Parts: sequence; structure tokens; C-alpha cells
Amino acid sequence: MKANMGTTDKVLRVAVAALIAGLYLGNVISGTMAIVGLVLAGIFLLTSTIGFCPLYSVFGWNTCKK
Repeated sequence: MKANMGTTDKVLRVAVAALIAGLYLGNVISGTMAIVGLVLAGIFLLTSTIGFCPLYSVFGWNTCKK
């Protein structure tokens, strides 16, 4: 897997994941919405950590400057 995510993209994904986690922990979201949000947050954290987004490959996008 070749990295296809830039630093800004990674930071935004981590911020969105933290926001979703905060909403869940603050009991703002619950039920199905919470499950979907937490799964999405997990995917965002995973893709940010490895620097690769499979959807970017499908669409031919690359935000990595290397």
C-alpha cells in the first residue's frame, strides 16, 4: 500500500474521530447513530494511522505530497 493521504487530511480525520467520540461520551448521540459514528471514527483513525485510504485509490485521489 502506497501512502495516499497528506498531513492535513490525517489531522482532519483524527479531529472528526475525536468529535464523534466526544459526542458519544457526552451522550449526545446514542443507538444506531452512535454505532455508525463510532465505526466511522474507527475507520478514520485507522486510515490516518496507516496513511492509506482505500476509497482514494478507487477514485484515483492522492493528498500526499510525496
